[in-house]
Amino acid sequence: MHELSLCESLLEIIEEQARVHHYRRVRTVWLEVGRFAGVECDALRFSFEIVVCESLANGAKLEIIDIPGCGWCFDCGAEVLLEDCFEICPRCGGTVQITSGKEFRLKELEVE
Repeated sequence: MHELSLCESLLEIIEEQARVHHYRRVRTVWLEVGRFAGVECDALRFSFEIVVCESLANGAKLEIIDIPGCGWCFDCGAEVLLEDCFEICPRCGGTVQITSGKEFRLKELEVE
């Protein structure tokens, strides 16, 4: 379950930012998670609760922002929405380069 290690890294970032910006508690964490990031959101939520339980983020709400998969078709030049990262262009059947959907990014913190 790599979601546990992702949450451990996330907590390291949160704690570092707390030292830099002098906040003492985290109320909400917003994460952008792309459709193709390979992250199971239920496992991420479960892992987050475990990892932050004795930290300044104990009890913090985890908000996950789903980033859809998008790509650019080499053949027709269309920007298209994708359900699968190996999908062909739904317009022309051409090869698609993924342009979004692989993100895993800490977007925002609500702190006190």
